[in-house]
Amino acid sequence: MKMRNNKYRKPTSLRCNAGSRCSTPVAVWALVGFLIVLQLWNLISHTNIQSKHAHRNSMIHHPLLRELQVVEEENIQMPPPRRRSPRAAKRKPKRATTLVDEFLDENSQIRHVFFPSAKMAVDPTKDNGNDSFYYYPGRVWLDTEGNPIQAHGGGILYDERSETYYWYGEYKDGPTYHAHKKGAARVDVIGVGCYSSKDLWTWKNEGIVLAAEPENEAHDLHKSNILERPKVIYNSKTAKYVMWMHIDDTNYTKASVGVATSSTPVGPFTYLHSKRPHNSDSRDMTIFKDDDNTAYIIYSSDDNSELHIGPLDKDYLDVTGVVRRVLVGQHREAPAVFKYDGTYYMITSGCTGWAPNEARAHAADSMMGQWETMGDPCVVGGNSKVFRFATFFSQGSFVVPVFGFEGLFVFMADRWNPADLRDSRYVWLPLIVGGAVDRPLDYSFGFPLWSRVSIYWHRRWRLPPQWNGKIV
Repeated sequence: MKMRNNKYRKPTSLRCNAGSRCSTPVAVWALVGFLIVLQLWNLISHTNIQSKHAHRNSMIHHPLLRELQVVEEENIQMPPPRRRSPRAAKRKPKRATTLVDEFLDENSQIRHVFFPSAKMAVDPTKDNGNDSFYYYPGRVWLDTEGNPIQAHGGGILYDERSETYYWYGEYKDGPTYHAHKKGAARVDVIGVGCYSSKDLWTWKNEGIVLAAEPENEAHDLHKSNILERPKVIYNSKTAKYVMWMHIDDTNYTKASVGVATSSTPVGPFTYLHSKRPHNSDSRDMTIFKDDDNTAYIIYSSDDNSELHIGPLDKDYLDVTGVVRRVLVGQHREAPAVFKYDGTYYMITSGCTGWAPNEARAHAADSMMGQWETMGDPCVVGGNSKVFRFATFFSQGSFVVPVFGFEGLFVFMADRWNPADLRDSRYVWLPLIVGGAVDRPLDYSFGFPLWSRVSIYWHRRWRLPPQWNGKIV
């Protein structure tokens, strides 16, 4: 039935809901009240944020940390171009050579810049005088037996019971080869190496704590397969040390995670199983244990186009049904997660195989929350854009907190050598959380509420002398 217009109805400028009316002044005052409350909330939030930033800024200006923020210039000079025959130049014009090309070229005239001679190795067993406890990123690093450390793509566990650091990583002391013409450079699986230290500088070789399977070709740990990025956390409920790692086949089609356990940090670890977490492909990965003992897995998925994050079960032996997709479409890998002052941070790399690329820092208010990208965390002096955009010619693997110094961490990275993977080097640098972020968030015009993450380049540096290596 068609309704008739009521010519006696008084017109109103605003309807609040069906069957009721409200006057314009009431609506205006309601809006004003809402805006006042919103402004007060923003003011309170801004005050709290300013207070937190002031505290963080006071820490990064601590005299012991200030010298770590004085970065060095790294102006690498390109070598003169190699001569080409006129016929070759005419047949195929050569594109301009980049520093990354020189880095990947095992015959480069400046290879010594990226991979210094073994004669310059860092040897903690010698009387180093004023060089004691200094890190030299990119140099060969020897253990207490005088051998190069083999713990690539690794992570650190601090064992509170023994007050000892344990460094786990890929043991790559074997020949590099290509499984097929288009295959990536690889070394047969040998196992997971473990090193122990009280000071994060002097490392004792504890041996291979998870060994490859030499005979059974169907086993995940057969030497022909892939074992990468092992990480270990301790479960106080089960009194077990739990190792998670990337497990794959030669062609990177298995895309799974593997799990192993041990009653001691130095193994031997017993391999349990592999699986695709949350029924998704998983490649570069890490695990993170929060303050409440909840553990999370973070892995590249959907052909490395995004990251997945999910909590582990109480025994740390499997994932739960909960998962969140983050950084969708950004093509990030090599996640390294850490926490500071209630905020969760993550460093990732791009997906370019063994070639170095630009790092990114990300932050979130919770592990399962919304992760936002803050930009490139690398800081280097001078006009060294290539050095910065290549993450100092390395790829991140882990971030270690420096106990007793708020906001100070050690960024662990690998400088991969695809021509000889066993000679890949370690790039450890100071990472400091503090100060204003210098670029807006990707999703809006505003700047984030979190502090900046900065990784400072040094050819030579050390942790504050007052640091004793223990939790305080």
